[in-house]
Amino acid sequence: MLVWTGRGRAVILAVFALVVLVVFAAPIATVVAAALAGRWTGPLPSQLGLGNFRHALSGEEAASLSVSLQTALLAGAVALVLGTWAALSARETPEWLRRTTDAVFHLPVAVPSVAIGLGVLIVFNRQPILLGGTKWIVIVAHTVLVLAYSYSGVSAALDRLDPAYRQAAESLGAGPVRVLTRITLPLLLPALGAAAGLAIALSMGELGATVMVYPATWKTLPVTIFAATDRGDVFDAAADTTVLVAVTLVTLLVLGRIRGRAALR
Repeated sequence: MLVWTGRGRAVILAVFALVVLVVFAAPIATVVAAALAGRWTGPLPSQLGLGNFRHALSGEEAASLSVSLQTALLAGAVALVLGTWAALSARETPEWLRRTTDAVFHLPVAVPSVAIGLGVLIVFNRQPILLGGTKWIVIVAHTVLVLAYSYSGVSAALDRLDPAYRQAAESLGAGPVRVLTRITLPLLLPALGAAAGLAIALSMGELGATVMVYPATWKTLPVTIFAATDRGDVFDAAADTTVLVAVTLVTLLVLGRIRGRAALR
């Protein structure tokens, strides 16, 4: 916007394209190439094929992908409900309490995910709530990590929401529940879809907190990728990573389509 000449705009676009190529496109392309490779001893991979993908879609890797999807969907749903409830409740509180709520819900973003995982492990590994060794401790950890993004997305949408809609409904005799279910939540559907998509995407790729709490029976795909890389199975790890990225993108596309239809309504 601040560059007026055609040459200046071309330079800006070229720099932007270079950054995108180096930071995003090149690493992803390298991972995909490694996923297709049987060997990589020179500048380019060799013995290309789909053998690594067949391995990634079977056995332990397929089970880990299923675990990641289940964890992401459950954690995203819980985070969306809690984040929406908190954002709606914060609108009706005094300013100081609203700021405190914002700080509390954004706290997991300000600390390393490993610290969140350790905290969840300590709190939920003893009575009265004993979740250690079960899948639920992983889901709780993921929920804590993505809750801030759900809360932020809904809170920002509420800030942009015209209060005239609610005021008009209230003036016509609608009660709080009716206003919420027939006015506020339908208007928030696009933001809810975006918040759910972000929560699911972040949960699908979460590793730091997961390695602190996961049991052997509930291993997510990022943990499996980390283990494969640690033992030197780089090509298998690349195939698993490519599958993880593809499944995450498909999930986001589906949620985006649902969000688009909600916005049209």
